[in-house]
Amino acid sequence: MIRIVLADDERMVRGALGVILGAEPDMEVVGEASDGAEAVPMVRALRPDVVLMDVRMPGIDGIRATERILAGTPDPPRVLVVTTFENDSYVYDALRAGASGFLLKRARAEELVQAVRLVAGTDSLLFPAAVRALAARYAGERAAGEAARKLRERLSEREGAVLRLMTAGLTNAEIAERLGVGPATVKTHVAGVLAKLGVRDRTQAVIAAYECGFVRPG
Repeated sequence: MIRIVLADDERMVRGALGVILGAEPDMEVVGEASDGAEAVPMVRALRPDVVLMDVRMPGIDGIRATERILAGTPDPPRVLVVTTFENDSYVYDALRAGASGFLLKRARAEELVQAVRLVAGTDSLLFPAAVRALAARYAGERAAGEAARKLRERLSEREGAVLRLMTAGLTNAEIAERLGVGPATVKTHVAGVLAKLGVRDRTQAVIAAYECGFVRPG
């Protein structure tokens, strides 16, 4: 069962999300918060698997709430940002803060359900093309060649290849096929990449790769 907390300042949005997700046999909405200030202690108390976080809220917005949840919660949940505009610096900042992906408020019900299942426990990157576009637009401005050189020195040649394929949105199975190795080997390399980058999931690895210039836009 995937336990979910909804954080949005619009009651109608929370209600609609709750109806869609609550109808799934493997999902349960365990809490609703009207802003970031309410969401942080609720998540720490309820320990959900996934938080759907509106990025723009009064007071404590989704970016700061995500930072606080991930920094101060043991075994923190995955955070899925819910937004109106995908090409938004707020969304990128939320991903930098630790969100595992984002979802447009106009998404269809089946897309919402799929996104929650994906961030809850797979080896896939949520909407890889959209994440890459955001990273290319905002991270490219901050990329530093020295940081890229240091990262290349820390990663083995195979880990570097795996990271590049991760940024392209490939799953472990697809990476294994591309490199001609077993899925278990890829899983080990992915774990090594995440550890060396100091991140917890594939989205954060993509952001880090772009931010340091390891991967360049285009």
